[in-house]
Amino acid sequence: MADPKGFLNHGREVAKSRPVEERVKDWNEVYVPGSLLPIISKQASRCMDCGIPFCHNGCPLGNLIPEWNDYAYREDWSAAQERLHATNNFPEFTGRLCPAPCESACVLGINQPPVTIKNVEVSIIDKAWETGDVAPQIPERLSGKTVAVVGSGPAGLAAAQQLTRAGHTVAVYERADRIGGLLRYGIPEFKMEKRHINRRIEQMRAEGTRFRTGIEIGRDLKATDLKKRYDAVVLAVGATTARDLPVPGRELKGIYQAMEYLPLANKVQEGDFVAPPISAEGKHVVVIGGGDTGADCVGTAHRQGAASVTQLEIMPRPNDERDNVTQPWPTFPMLYKVTSAHEEGGERVYSVSTTHFEGDEDGNVQWLHLTEVEFVGGKLTPKPGTERKIPAQLVTLAMGFTGTDRENGLVEQFGLELDERGNIARDADFQTNVPGVFVAGDAGRGQSLIVWAIAEGRSAARGVDRFLTGASDLPAPIRPTDRALAV
Repeated sequence: MADPKGFLNHGREVAKSRPVEERVKDWNEVYVPGSLLPIISKQASRCMDCGIPFCHNGCPLGNLIPEWNDYAYREDWSAAQERLHATNNFPEFTGRLCPAPCESACVLGINQPPVTIKNVEVSIIDKAWETGDVAPQIPERLSGKTVAVVGSGPAGLAAAQQLTRAGHTVAVYERADRIGGLLRYGIPEFKMEKRHINRRIEQMRAEGTRFRTGIEIGRDLKATDLKKRYDAVVLAVGATTARDLPVPGRELKGIYQAMEYLPLANKVQEGDFVAPPISAEGKHVVVIGGGDTGADCVGTAHRQGAASVTQLEIMPRPNDERDNVTQPWPTFPMLYKVTSAHEEGGERVYSVSTTHFEGDEDGNVQWLHLTEVEFVGGKLTPKPGTERKIPAQLVTLAMGFTGTDRENGLVEQFGLELDERGNIARDADFQTNVPGVFVAGDAGRGQSLIVWAIAEGRSAARGVDRFLTGASDLPAPIRPTDRALAV
């Protein structure tokens, strides 16, 4: 273990952010480079000898958190990264993007601020890249079996890397022009610079994984043809069908799904555009949806020079602190979060519902009409007399996703069965009703977190390996039916 008195001697310190007035002028990550390493050993020392590390269960990957905290405390960075990689293919992704259910389950968190697990994690992996400890793991022998992975988000990449290292020949198909899925085009640069994805891709290429971009299975290549080419197929196509807002005026120009808006800003950073085709510059921006995707839209609008930014959420404002009756430790609580984007400005409005949009004579949205809502008889109901309108010249819909894409024909061409929620059904080995076709990530689970996606990719890889060889030594951290610890 780390320092037995660490949690008594040191308080919680987190990564320092760059000043708002500085960071909104660029697209670099918001944190001060190198600010974590001087404090991280003390922070890792706060990890307790708690007997039963509930953080293991808070994280679906089963990360060996006390072990790499101990190594980080002792500044044994090589051993720390080995323990980190034992359960997680891409800790630099999760260390930046995961909401850290492990910290919510930290035993220290019962009566103190929990260990800064995310910050320790990202410090370890960034140090490992700096010292050259992250190297390709090339398989000793090839199995002669081939696998196609459809989708290159965290689930697809994790499955592909595990299967490649097991000796199978793996090709990853991605319908976008670059590898990364939502990591590439759904996550803004200020939350994770894309160089982190690029160097993982190079590692995977060196290991033998092949990448095929600009090919959409179902449209550019029939699912039946793909299945004939490969011994197994892993579908990691995500849950990309966005929830819409069917109210009067939805057809007006200037109203977009978040995933129509965010990728264009990322493409500017990739050098594809000089300026984004959809920009918030000089406009009154309204973001509908209070989650992480909504916050990404808020931060993007700030950097594009919006005149104002307002974020709307239909649910009431969450509590600032955990309610031990309704959200007891070690469950993941729904708390009021102030992300880096919210620190940069804008207004957040809770318990409101959009009634309709109003446009100008040219069909451009100009106003959003809303009403306050309250729970009556367990249902959200408009409050009479609370109707009002706010300026809205650019509206982004960030209300979540309802299931996997059905329009490209992939589901029908494979003949896949869906569950009652519209996700692709699978058995205990992550295999669909079609032999040799597996599903991992949001396509089978529904919209979820990056740690669940990576855990799904790793677990599905074991199912594929067993299907191809009759047995597998690959780890499977979760079952398809596992869910987050909740009340």
